[in-house]
Amino acid sequence: MIKAIFFDLDDTLLWDAKSIKDAFEATCKVAQERYGLDPEQFEEAVRETARELYSSYETYEFTQMIGINPFEGLWGNFLDEHDDFRKMAAIVPTYRKDAWTNGLKKLGIDDPEFGHELAERFPQERRKTPFVYEETFATLDALKGNYKLLMLTNGSPDLQNTKLDITPELVPYFDKILISGDFGRGKPDPTIFEHALELMNVNKDEVLMVGDNLMTDIIGANTVGIKSVWINRHDKERNHVIPTFEIKHLQELFGIIETLNSETK
Repeated sequence: MIKAIFFDLDDTLLWDAKSIKDAFEATCKVAQERYGLDPEQFEEAVRETARELYSSYETYEFTQMIGINPFEGLWGNFLDEHDDFRKMAAIVPTYRKDAWTNGLKKLGIDDPEFGHELAERFPQERRKTPFVYEETFATLDALKGNYKLLMLTNGSPDLQNTKLDITPELVPYFDKILISGDFGRGKPDPTIFEHALELMNVNKDEVLMVGDNLMTDIIGANTVGIKSVWINRHDKERNHVIPTFEIKHLQELFGIIETLNSETK
């Protein structure tokens, strides 16, 4: 009998990839106006330099373990109580400036001052563009009160809470919100899933884990014996990780729950 649903946040309930894309578009447009750069080409250059820089820092292993990607580093402040987050907070101002400045350099423009201006602009644009998937609220409305709901998200508590602050309607649906940076390990580590089960006081066979990422949400749930639901809205090809269920739309969850609950009656 399903009693609880665990939801991932980014690109499951919130359309984070679109928010980041829109923030890039708005910021790269400024560079187009200043230097006539092709905004798409410039975005690709900045994404590339951001990835290169991000993986070069001593904090990279920690960010991988907690689950913080390079583009979150371009707008997060990481004001968290943890030595590794403090290191990140110290690194990110330079990281942002260098990512944008090096992106400009890739396209033949040496202007660190403008790089800094763009680095400051991007976080403002990202905060302006929170997107929640259309079906998110209808799905949560129907689940709330009938099932225990937990949000299980990787990332910095400061940054994940910022995302929730700019989409405050999401928070009241959840009985618990578990952020990897608070816990100390991120998905797919089995211990965070086990901790989620304890928090909600449910057994692994009473839960569905819903997420978009095969390598964190799905593999982690599978490892501890929680039924996994892969939300694959954009027809991604599946790798070696096999979810228990695959859906394209959150409202397909109701059919899955109904089937599972009728089997246990």
